[in-house]
Amino acid sequence: MRIIAVISFVLAAMAPIHAVAQLARISDRDAFLSVVNGRELSRVGIRLQVRPDGSIAGRALGRDVTGTWTWENGMFCRTLDAGDRQFGRNCQVVSVDGGSIRFQADQGTGDIADFRIR
Repeated sequence: MRIIAVISFVLAAMAPIHAVAQLARISDRDAFLSVVNGRELSRVGIRLQVRPDGSIAGRALGRDVTGTWTWENGMFCRTLDAGDRQFGRNCQVVSVDGGSIRFQADQGTGDIADFRIR
């Protein structure tokens, strides 16, 4: 019975964060910075800071994460390095509900990554 509880906890922790309130798209840099500046974005195994100077820093699954970002055509465009892995430039649609922020890759047509805002 105990193993089932542990497995259930692990599966629940790996599930995407679902926002309770409706997400609102962020379409300008100043609004984006008002949400993330000085805050930590987190999800299971990942903690990041997106800074006003265009840098990204944090940790993901035990590896240092570094990167850069710009705001272009109403989207967050970033490059990332996590340990020895490189993630090329990708422009993403950003939405927020106050306690969560969502990044949708490939100009809003790709994968979704939800983070808690702390």
